[in-house]
Amino acid sequence: MVDLAQAFVDQSRRFLLAEYLPKIERCVHALSDEDVWWRPNDASNSVGNLLLHLSGNVRQWIVSGVGGAPDARRRQQEFDARTPMATTALLARLRETLEDADRVLAELDGDRLLEPCRIQGLDVTVLEAVYHVVEHFSTHVGQIIYVTKLRTGRDLSFYEMAEDGSVRRGWLGGPTVPG
Repeated sequence: MVDLAQAFVDQSRRFLLAEYLPKIERCVHALSDEDVWWRPNDASNSVGNLLLHLSGNVRQWIVSGVGGAPDARRRQQEFDARTPMATTALLARLRETLEDADRVLAELDGDRLLEPCRIQGLDVTVLEAVYHVVEHFSTHVGQIIYVTKLRTGRDLSFYEMAEDGSVRRGWLGGPTVPG
């Protein structure tokens, strides 16, 4: 029988580091520094703000909430930042955060998934915390992709369609997946 707890954790790790991060990196490399900090209006976030926000969210929920590290997050500062930070520094921060989270998840015993924890004043289980982070991350990756397409006017070639209908992950040069 498949260990569902381990499969859940393994897939969560893959989504964060092997699916979402490469897409973000492709987007950021396609944008100018000005585009990374562009906002369509004051009610919207720039890609730069979203990168800061994703780093803060993952660190708070996984590294601190699940892993037990101190939580020093200042959430509002992620959205208030207007002074452009170098894209290399933004991506390095995000990668470091995801690698720290990956270490926590790699050591996570499946028996802990139903263990309670308190994050952002909410009582959640470890499973809910991991699920929240993956879902939340996915939402913001979609926003980053949209802004990148809006600002560059080009396809990012995340998927390549073969004549037989199969799909190749363009950001990985990886295996064909069902379409």
